[in-house]
Amino acid sequence: MATLGDTTTTPARSIWRSRWAAMGPGLLAASAAIGASHLISSTQAGALFGWQLVWLIVLANVLKYPFFRFGPQYAAETGRSLVEGYARRGTGYLWVFFVLAAVSSVISTAGVALLCTVILAYLLPASWGLGVPVIAAVLMAVTFLLLVGGHYQALDGVTKVIMAVLAVSTVVAVVMAAGQGAVRQAGFEDPSPWTVATLPFLVAVIGWMPAPIEISALNSLWVKAKGQGRRLAVRDVLFDFNTGYVVSTLLAVFFIGLGVFVQYGSGEELELAGGAYIPQLMSMYGAAIGEWAVPLMALIAFACMFGTVISVVDGYARACAESVRLLRGRPEMSSRSKDLWITGISIIGLAIVVWMSASLADMLRFAMISAFLTAPVFAWLNFSLIRSERELSGSMRMLSYAGLVFLVGFGLLFVASQTGLVG
Repeated sequence: MATLGDTTTTPARSIWRSRWAAMGPGLLAASAAIGASHLISSTQAGALFGWQLVWLIVLANVLKYPFFRFGPQYAAETGRSLVEGYARRGTGYLWVFFVLAAVSSVISTAGVALLCTVILAYLLPASWGLGVPVIAAVLMAVTFLLLVGGHYQALDGVTKVIMAVLAVSTVVAVVMAAGQGAVRQAGFEDPSPWTVATLPFLVAVIGWMPAPIEISALNSLWVKAKGQGRRLAVRDVLFDFNTGYVVSTLLAVFFIGLGVFVQYGSGEELELAGGAYIPQLMSMYGAAIGEWAVPLMALIAFACMFGTVISVVDGYARACAESVRLLRGRPEMSSRSKDLWITGISIIGLAIVVWMSASLADMLRFAMISAFLTAPVFAWLNFSLIRSERELSGSMRMLSYAGLVFLVGFGLLFVASQTGLVG
């Protein structure tokens, strides 16, 4: 039995050319991760509490690592996606995943699409007079055409460009902001994030940090799509995954830094309602770094969120279509089925965006908290599947148990606080 978490069973020779050829699925997962969790939650964490939440965000990334890694490694080692693995475990496992994934698909799509729309509305000239419904419709139409017309190859290529631009631009922006010095006013007292009142904010931050755990199943499907017609070395697939995961974790810290250097202790009241936070964030970048930086930061934010929208719609459509295929006993997933799910997710997501256009903060908070509360279920699905088919290394097994305890414990604490049992 091969050991998951120990890659010594893979070919020793893994050259950079093959690693580059395998790049894509891990970056797609990172693109899905680097969205609202980084741009909004991480930045607000820095703006509200300074560096106090860095350790919590890094800890969340570390403890969730096994559940995300299981997806690409399982696909590379077995040639099957996690969704197929759930089906092998039993119809009940597959139904649980399918129902939760179908619900999450429209919630997540609506959340990231609404934020992307608000950023694009900020970028476009006001004289154009385009409202949120029109911009959102154009955005979802472009996403739909890219995915249905170009399929995985187009998505793969676009994501590499977006990720490279995003990573470089974010690092440059933080360095520039740090060079301007702190904006903290004299006499400012550090607020504590460790209260019952701030627990919903902490849960929202962790919920999409680095992403909803079901992204692991989406990642396994991307690995399978990437490997069509050729064999991808496990070591190359893990290099791709680890690169994307480390980049998303580091960028989360950089986005906290942006909040610290630009807003923390400045005396400016933080806007949390609607889309007011986006223009406030951009205007404060201009005040701290220079007005020239405002278009740059807006473009970074849009690239970040557009990559997330593309990845989320494609990934959830693949996962739902694959689930239906397996439930119906079909031999393979058809492009038509996937395109139908892309269409359905896009339309329902757009409808929610139009309906919730005035409640960006509420929409994102709901999506993030929902992701956190379902995280233990998806984590257990992955862990129980891998443990039944593959032998886990000791370190991976211990980290998995620690992650489950963290997710379940924090979730129970949040539920208790909302029901009045803690307060």
